[in-house]
Amino acid sequence: MKRLLLVNGPNLNLLGTREPGVYGQKTLADIEHEVETTLKENGWEFDAFQSNHEGDLIDAIHESRHESTGIIFNPGAYTHTSIALRDAIASIDVPVIEVHISNVHKRESFRHTSLISPVTWGQIVGMGTIGYTLAAQAFIDHFREENEDGEINETT
Repeated sequence: MKRLLLVNGPNLNLLGTREPGVYGQKTLADIEHEVETTLKENGWEFDAFQSNHEGDLIDAIHESRHESTGIIFNPGAYTHTSIALRDAIASIDVPVIEVHISNVHKRESFRHTSLISPVTWGQIVGMGTIGYTLAAQAFIDHFREENEDGEINETT
């Protein structure tokens, strides 16, 4: 069975109360529930992890290499600063979609550069919290069919 890991970085535990004009009213639990529902309706398993600590995020990414088909990752502010997270993603053979709720390209200039995106499968930016569900759907569609040998037939 396919398994997706949803990873959220610093301050995303405060969604729903943190700058609702930028990040909306939904809580992280709301987002996790929406992604889990989408995945389970399509036969996928789901895990979620959030931490405000870079090393914990790196450990979660490393551990996913044994059990996850894909990762949705919102690294928060670490997007712009963490070579260590970039290297963690590059070191595993699991596709990652980077998600940001706000359009980081319309915000402060220091948010315009992602150290993470060069090593990800894709990026969804500025679509609000639905970006997480869009990322889950992208994984579902991409890995929809397996051939007789268990190899993935890409649908994209």
